[in-house]
Amino acid sequence: MITSKSNLRIKNLIRLQKSNERRKQQRTLIEGYREIERALISGWKPETLFVSAEIAGTRMEQLIRLLPDECETVFLSREVFEHIAYREGSDGILAVCEPIQLSLDEIQTGLNPLIIVLESVEKPGNMGAILRTADAVSADAVIVCEPGTDLYNPNTIRASLGCIFSVPFTSCSSEEALRWLRSKQCRIYATTPESSTDYLDMDFTGPTALVMGSEATGLTDFWIKNADKHIRIEMEGIADSLNVSVATAVIAFESKRQKKVKNI
Repeated sequence: MITSKSNLRIKNLIRLQKSNERRKQQRTLIEGYREIERALISGWKPETLFVSAEIAGTRMEQLIRLLPDECETVFLSREVFEHIAYREGSDGILAVCEPIQLSLDEIQTGLNPLIIVLESVEKPGNMGAILRTADAVSADAVIVCEPGTDLYNPNTIRASLGCIFSVPFTSCSSEEALRWLRSKQCRIYATTPESSTDYLDMDFTGPTALVMGSEATGLTDFWIKNADKHIRIEMEGIADSLNVSVATAVIAFESKRQKKVKNI
């Protein structure tokens, strides 16, 4: 059991909380029983599991049985685990993994896909919430163009409640995404408050790509120029926009509803 905060492995876990160090080491952190379990189900293979038995209790034993044989389990004192935990109310389990990085060509879609494209979304909480929506509507993929945060930020994993592992997820340039969407014959809908067309007036029953912009500046001219349609969510109050994760959920569920009605 590691009982010292000055232990070299503990110091490295603290370093991995910074995005530049995660990129350098090509590793990420997954904290929490549910998140680690969903990662394992999706084929991720943790290298090391850090556990505080005092905090984790019997759930620790259930999770350890699911781990690949090559995964090392390291026990920490409560004090040391609380030092390396990045979330409040942690359940005492943290894994170090090499992320599974998909390319566009590796993403398999159905004949009538729903794709969510995010341009320069910066906040891990919004990214995680959008991945939960993508899981809920069975989106074929989430594509992040010009990402403002690393894809597997531990806070994104946390905010997604582990749905980051259930949805095909990748990043690329906007140009690459556009070519790929055209190859899938997707109709591209750019969401912008400047549009005069309500999303409820659109036909999302065919192959669909919903393109959402950054929290601060919205979509760039690239997507505005290359979209097939510009849409907006009609606002009746004093607010002139919604949080990007909320806006994505509203339109994604409408697309899902239309596709479901068409297939009935």
